Amino acid sequence: MLECKQKECWNQFLDFIKQRCSPAEFENWFRPIVLISSTDELITLEVPNIFVREYLLDNYKQEFCDFLPEKSPGEPSIEFVIAKKVVQEPTFQPQVEVDNSSAILKLKLNKLYTFENFIEGPSNQFVKSAAQGVALHPGKSYNPLFIHGGVGLGKTHLLHGIGHHILKGNKRLNIACITTEGFINDLVEHLKSKTLDKMKRFYRNLDVLLVDDIQFLQNRLNFEEEFCNTFESLIHQNKQIVITSDKPPSQLKLSERLIARMEWGLVANIAAPDLETRVAILQHKAELKGLKMPHKVAFFIAEHIYNNVRQLEGAINRLSAYCRMMQQEVTEDIAEQTLGEMFEETPKKSVTIDGILASVASMFNVKVSELRGTSREKKIAFPRQVAMYLAKEMMNDSLMKVASSFGGKTHSTVIHAWKKVSKQVETDETLRRQILMTKRNIEA
Repeated sequence: MLECKQKECWNQFLDFIKQRCSPAEFENWFRPIVLISSTDELITLEVPNIFVREYLLDNYKQEFCDFLPEKSPGEPSIEFVIAKKVVQEPTFQPQVEVDNSSAILKLKLNKLYTFENFIEGPSNQFVKSAAQGVALHPGKSYNPLFIHGGVGLGKTHLLHGIGHHILKGNKRLNIACITTEGFINDLVEHLKSKTLDKMKRFYRNLDVLLVDDIQFLQNRLNFEEEFCNTFESLIHQNKQIVITSDKPPSQLKLSERLIARMEWGLVANIAAPDLETRVAILQHKAELKGLKMPHKVAFFIAEHIYNNVRQLEGAINRLSAYCRMMQQEVTEDIAEQTLGEMFEETPKKSVTIDGILASVASMFNVKVSELRGTSREKKIAFPRQVAMYLAKEMMNDSLMKVASSFGGKTHSTVIHAWKKVSKQVETDETLRRQILMTKRNIEA
């Protein structure tokens, strides 16, 4: 049986160490230690492997000497026993489960930000593939991986997705997922407590470092230098680094040294999602909320909120809450009433007949000359009517002037075309989407 005095001494040592290192460092190096026996002359500790023993002696010898017996000045009287890789005692099983679950908490990973929950589209397909490649083979491909793009487009989602995937595949790897602000705060705290070496050891012994919002490191030279040193140390050890930013490295106000380091690997841009991807995102979020959303309403919302995925999620949250409280079904009218203030307006450029004709010709695979001509063949006549409809909707010119652009047609022909298309678009979803995409192309 262990003497109470020695048990107390060991607990005091752990409490002291916990105050001197980061939570992640304590979990990695000290939590697994088991006190086997202790006397006034010798303490026996069980550690997971030889590497842990060497790390402890290399980095915490003085702390051991301050609390535990010494066999000679500066040499702690400790016997390390390497844990046998056999079936553990049943009492230790719950501890293993707690450690695994706490890894997510320690990393502060959002449980919803996984690759499975990331909606892929043309605007983000490449960057998602790069992120998955990094997650499958950390340190062996795309190192560093630098992801940049606007606010709310999924950079943090992919960053956390990498963390989740690596953690799932190899729980032994040391992973840190931090914001740049978190790194700065960590550095400040360690400078205050004069434990900067501990922080350096922690970061430079990582296997994977995930850093969000590197742009906040701009104009902070002292912090930038420490980050750059950490960066180089990890890269030279072939440890994986992933960084996100709202701008590419070349546009950041950082030192040429750090910019060059960040451009070593792969720089990937994540752009605003296209219409189809936004619809998929809306329907996925609605499904998670248990909200039944008609396809038509999803398109309606996606047409008016298009720059920010985070806003799409906010729209679903607001719409879901309103419909449940008011006990109403989701409709376009309800969506407009509830989300109107979130809708975005695209700055309109000057709309011309030539622009309309070119866009309609491209959409319906006909020639501009055919739209201006007199052919009554259906595959040409109907696109011509769509062009007339758009001209009346989007231009302030007189009907006579619009009609003259279509081979000398009369204003009554334009009115007839407008009425026909207006009526058909109410029931023809395909046509409605074609017209919407043509409008977007005209205004782009």
